[in-house]
Amino acid sequence: MRQRILRTTDPPIGKDTNAMTKKTTPYQLMTLLSPSSLGVRFKLNAKGMTLIEIMVVLLIIGGLAAVLGQTVFKNLSNSEVKQTKIQFKEVSKQLEMFSADCGHYPSTEQGLQALVQDPGKDVCPNWGPEAYLKDIPKDAWKKPLIYESDGTSFVLKSLGKDRKDGGSGAAKDLLSTDPD
Repeated sequence: MRQRILRTTDPPIGKDTNAMTKKTTPYQLMTLLSPSSLGVRFKLNAKGMTLIEIMVVLLIIGGLAAVLGQTVFKNLSNSEVKQTKIQFKEVSKQLEMFSADCGHYPSTEQGLQALVQDPGKDVCPNWGPEAYLKDIPKDAWKKPLIYESDGTSFVLKSLGKDRKDGGSGAAKDLLSTDPD
């Protein structure tokens, strides 16, 4: 026997055979003829998603990953170049301080080691009292910066992502004399 919750606005059921012939509201009709009131039970879809639905979701996720991955790797490459240029500027400041103290830049042979360790009183009598740099600086690709100088000017160089002379794009060599 089916059970039903009756509302005070519902027409009487059972003995009143004219219940359907009376003027009823759409809500009352829906309640009277609803599958649950007729004893019909719906079974929930227990199978989950179909293979095609899963494939469509994976296709959408793959497309988003491809687009976002490209953007992320491009930004990573740009940030490595910017980081190396910032490193050039910081080392250049220390080279300027060395030049102010010593009257010249370190030679190519002395390299950036002259900023880390005192090259001697014969090379620079006013060196220090503390080191200009703690360590030999490295570029964004963890390779030491290349230093070239004639004593009156200097150039800092990074071989870029490919770590080889030359290159283009992300593998291009970076110079401290390059415009930003």
